[in-house]
Order: sequence, then C-alpha cells, then structure tokens
Amino acid sequence: MAHFFAHSANTGGSWHPLREHLSAVGDLAESFFTRTTPWRSEARLAGLLHDLGKYGDLFQARLRGEESGLDHWSAGARLALENRAAAAALAIEGHHIGLQSLSREALGRLPNPCLSGLRLTAELPTLKERLVQDGIAISPPDQTQLGPNLQATVPSMLDVRLIFSALVDADYLDTEAHFEGDAAGKRYRAPGPRLQAASALDAVLRRIEDTRKESAASPEVRAVRDALLTACLSEADREPGLFTLTAPTGSGKTLAMLAFALRHAARHGLERVIMVIPYLTITEQTARVYRDILAPAFGEEFVLEHHSLAGTGEERFRQDGEDAAGQAGHAERRRRLLAENWDAPLIVTTSVQLLESLFSNRPAACRKLHRLQKSVILFDEAQTLPAGIAVPTLAALSHLSATWNSSVVFATATQPAFAHLHAAVTQAKASGWQPREIVPEPAALFAPMKRVDVKWGSPDDPLSWDGVAGRLASVRQALCIVNLKRDAHSLWEKLGDSGALHLSTNLCAAHRQDVLAQVRDGLANGQPVRLVATQCVEAGVDVDFPFVMRAWGPLDALIQAAGRCNREGRLVGQGALQVFQPEEAGYPPGGYEQATQVAQMLFRRHGAEGMRIDDPAFITAYYRELYDIAGTANSSESKAIFAAIEAGDFPEVARLYRIIKQDAINVLVPYSPRQALFDELAAEAESRGLSGAWIRRARPLAVSLYRPREDDAIWDALLPVPLAGRRQRENNDWFIYAVPVHYHPQLGLVPPGRLNVWIA
Repeated sequence: MAHFFAHSANTGGSWHPLREHLSAVGDLAESFFTRTTPWRSEARLAGLLHDLGKYGDLFQARLRGEESGLDHWSAGARLALENRAAAAALAIEGHHIGLQSLSREALGRLPNPCLSGLRLTAELPTLKERLVQDGIAISPPDQTQLGPNLQATVPSMLDVRLIFSALVDADYLDTEAHFEGDAAGKRYRAPGPRLQAASALDAVLRRIEDTRKESAASPEVRAVRDALLTACLSEADREPGLFTLTAPTGSGKTLAMLAFALRHAARHGLERVIMVIPYLTITEQTARVYRDILAPAFGEEFVLEHHSLAGTGEERFRQDGEDAAGQAGHAERRRRLLAENWDAPLIVTTSVQLLESLFSNRPAACRKLHRLQKSVILFDEAQTLPAGIAVPTLAALSHLSATWNSSVVFATATQPAFAHLHAAVTQAKASGWQPREIVPEPAALFAPMKRVDVKWGSPDDPLSWDGVAGRLASVRQALCIVNLKRDAHSLWEKLGDSGALHLSTNLCAAHRQDVLAQVRDGLANGQPVRLVATQCVEAGVDVDFPFVMRAWGPLDALIQAAGRCNREGRLVGQGALQVFQPEEAGYPPGGYEQATQVAQMLFRRHGAEGMRIDDPAFITAYYRELYDIAGTANSSESKAIFAAIEAGDFPEVARLYRIIKQDAINVLVPYSPRQALFDELAAEAESRGLSGAWIRRARPLAVSLYRPREDDAIWDALLPVPLAGRRQRENNDWFIYAVPVHYHPQLGLVPPGRLNVWIA
C-alpha cells in the first residue's frame, strides 16, 4: 500500500504519516473532554476526519512541491455529515478558513471548495477507501451535539465552537510536535502547570493577612474588608453556577474574589481561574499582583497574562517565537505557546479577548475555548459590558455555566441589573440569567464605607472651566475627573499651574505610573497635589484625595469617582465629592451620554437627598431604568446579532459582535525619561521587526489611538513597525511616533490639531 503523509519532513528528516496524525488529533480532541461529556466522541470523529483530503494524490504531490491551491478539508466535513455529525463537519470545514454556516443549504453543498477557491484533492470515494485501508475506522458518534434539527441558537453555535476549539488545538499541538521533533519521533510541548487551588488559596490568604497588618485604613474599612473575605470563603462551597459579587470600592475585592475562585475550584474540582477585566491598565496591574503572590511558590507560568499588549497569542508577528537573530529566550517562547490555548491555571485577560472569542469564527481566537470548561470565570467591573450586546453575552455565559460545568462571577461596586434581562436571555434559548449573590446583604458592606459627602451640582446649571479651575486652585489636594481628553487638556491649561498634574491614556503606561507615584507621594507627605484626569483614574487606581470634582457622567462613573475620595477612611469627618455640569459638555461614543442623561433624570426626580450612591437598591433601580430607556433587551445591535445567529452565519456573528467598535493602533512614544528604551526599541524594530518579545518590552511606552483616516496628516509622524516583511500602514497595528516634540511632558501624546484620533 502507498504511504500517505500529513506533513513534510521536520529538521530530523522525518515525514509525518497521515494515519498517525489523524489518530493523534482524534485522541487529543477527545481528551479535552471528560468521559461523561456528550460531545466527546464527536470531537474524536472531527480529529479523525479533519485532514481526509490529504489522502488525495494531488495533496501528496503538494508535499513534494509539485502542486498548490488545494482544499484538503471539505471532503472530511462531508464524511462527518454522512455520519450525522454536523458540528464535527462545521469544525472540519472551518479549521483552515473559519466556521461558516450552520444551515442545511450550506451543509448540503459540502464538499465546497468554492468557499476558498481551491481544488479538491480527490473524489470522496477514493479518500474513504484509502482511510479504511490505512486502518482508521469511522462510525457515527455516540451522541451528536446538534442533533437532527440543526437549529442555530446562541447555545448551539457555542457548542459548535467548543468542538471546533478542541479540533483546532489538537491539530496545532500534533503538528507542532512533529516539526519540533526529529528522526526519533514527535516532541510535544510540556503542558502548563496544573491548578493547585488549595495551596494557592493559602498563599492568597497569607498576602491578605500581611496587607491587613500593614494597612492604615480606618477600623470601619478594615471590618468591611474582613466581612467581604468571610462571605467569599463561605459562599465558595455553593454549587457551581452564576454569581454576583457586589462590594464597595476599596473593600479588597481584587483578592477576595480570587480567594472565592480558588476555594470554589478546590471544593468542586474545577481546573482553571480566569480573571476578565475591561481595561488594559487594570489587567496589567492585576496580573502583577497575582504574579507577585503566586509565582514564588508555583513558578512564573502559573499566572498567564493574555491581551493585545502582552506579546502573546494571536498577534501577527513571526510564528517561530524568536526574533530575527534567534535571541528570544525559552520563557518568552513558552509564554506565547501557553497563551495560544490558555494552558495555564490562572489567566488574566480582557473582556475583548474572552467575550469576542465566544462569538468568533476564527481558529486562533476559538482555540482556547475548550479551556473554559470546569473553570471559574471572574468578570471584574462587570458594569462596563456594553448594554447593546448584553443579552447575547449573558445568553452565552449562561449556557457556558449551565452546560460547560463552569462558574461565572460578575463583580463590581455598581452591580448592573442584568437579572432584569432574564426573560430576554431565556428567549435566546439559554437558561436565563438569575445569579446568586455572594455577599448575603451587600447594603451592610456599603453603609460603613460611606466616606464621602456628595454635593450635587445641577445639570441645568453648568460651570465654566474657569470656574472649575478656580475651585481646584482653592484646595490644597484635589482631583478633577472629566469625560473627554480634550476637556482634561483644556482644564489643565486653565489651571495655569506648572505643578498641576494630568492623567489620561494619552500618556504611555510608564508616564502614567510616574504621575501616580508623584500623586501618592505628594498626598502621603501633605504636599499640594492637583490632578486633572479622565475616567482612566476611576477603576482599579488606588489614590486617596480629600476632595474630588467629577463632571456629570453615568452613575457608575460617579460612584467610582467617590471611590478615589477618602478611600481609606482616614480623614476626620468625610471627604468631599463635587459633581458638576461642564459648559459645552461632551461624551465618549456609545451609550455613555444616554447613561449620563438617566443619572441626571434621577437627580431631577429625586433631588440631592435621593441620590443614594451607597445603596445597592438605588444602583439597581438606575440600571433598570437605563435598560428600559435604552431598549437593551431589544437593541438594534442585539437584533442584528440574533438575526445572524438565526441564520447560523458564523462569520456575520463574529463581525457584528464587538466590545470595542472602532479599530485602534498602538504607538511607541518618545517619553523622555525612558528615551534610551525608546531608541533601543526603535532601532530593533527597524532591523528585526515585530516580535512577541518586542511587544512586551514596548508596553510601557505604548499609547493607543483610533486608526486615523487615510488622508490624516498624522501618518507623516507614524513609522510602521515591519510586520512579516510588510510596511503598509493599513496592515500594521504598531507604529513608532517620529516627532518627539508632540509628546508633551504633562499631557502626553498631543498630535497638533488631531483630536479625532484620541480615544476618549
């Protein structure tokens, strides 16, 4: 019998037998599920058939360099369909071109090389005959995931992605092992560490106790932190499911929720903890805290950071994990490999990375999804979930919890009234949204944490920037938070004080850290400190001012601002928060302005006395009103997504579901205190191009901008970092800013006259 191969020779001269590859991928895909998981056998079938077309003579000629332009997957999808395994068929069809369409018409056209414009390698009967001759037996799965009706819903499409994830990861792992091997055989990567939940919990509790001993917080604040931790540890014994964690700012939520997750995982045999955070700045900060606690005992690989600035995962740089000179270290390569499929016990990632993957159709994005099984998934600052896509998101997470044996926790000081959307989530063919609260009486935590008196300026009586500047100048230590970068810029200039500080994401991370260090040092030593900031200071930033001004915004933003005032409760009496309406008020895009208007409407209705920002019931009422007014349960975004879901259109669902709507670019900026690093990175980018190691080193000097229009003059200052031999700006995500004078020592990157590229 002829020998058929899956891949050409590796560096040891060993070719990869096709029979061995198909069997190994089937075994691996099956191994990602427990023995009681209903889709286990269908995942195995997908692995056995995913490269069926490689039995064709044309493909074998391609391995010898004699052919090209071949579709080696559609035939396997057809055979899976003949074995009543539609989910496997979709996964096989999509493992190179992405998931396509869950419809009878589209599946009936398999094999379908027209999608890729390629030729089939052989007729299906020939391929089936060679598969059998090669000793691979095929039979229908014990239980198919979709069943005979092929109804497209949020849950059914998510389950297709789960099988797709298992197939893609198994295929990549076995292919990688072949090319990493030699003449003696394949060499699989070492797996990531396993979750040692009980031991990790001990380390976290020790850190909490050490922090408690060193804290200068008031007795009331410390009592609230103790009560929150006690509730988290107690409620962790409850059965896996959907949870909320409602706790005031400054109550120690970051470590308390990790303690819940580890105790919950230890109690129920869960395998992974995933922390999901909306903002990159908090993601990096949280990962650093967790790594400091756990890495000394469990190693650097225990905590994996995965986001756009981590230099790991799907970024489009060289895939060998090394720079052009081959200098990237083993640790850097391991980080990239583990991030590709989330093979780590504790993942710290962003909302964009996790949620968009749940609705994606691309192999790289979906590859990690099977790791969400038997996990504790923590969503910090849950109120930031865009209201327009709340229903499909909750439906996906509800199904994940109900069927994938995972727990989902929504944690925030301003808990959204997502339970108000239960009926809409149920209509999405999910099990609804009725989470259990971890803290038995959240209001009991908020009352002792009342550290701020709020003065509510009427939204109908605007205050000029001169007036705001005058009020700030009259106070020795003050923070003012505004809604837009242009407002922060204008107010800083109005202060006319060279010692005044500014904080926004126009500053690179290193610059922001330096500003915050200066702020904290000044506050601690009783020096004059006046800081003008955007919302980037509100979530996860530990500063403690006696006086804060906040431009009218959504209620949750106002509450976050209060959390930067008298945070530790050390003042004699209360801190002061002044809410004001700026003249010529502007707002970031999306639903920000509408949420602000709802908060203002509540003020007009209830007056200052009725604005109970420390009352969870009032916060819930605000969100219910917001969802009703915004039509969240039936938003235009949800309608479009559900129409694509009903059609079973995976590519369209992926296109429509977006956490962040506008394309952004990363810019390396010349922050003068780090000029040596900037020069080094710029030279390396020119000589070697983009790599994971370069991205990780560039993070402190990165600023994000909306991708400018094609005719925008700012392109003259942007030098694209070479990417796989390409320099076209439309294909690049990383640029170097070439005009140093545009990086202001206080305001950060200020391209002259180009406010349209600022991310608000």
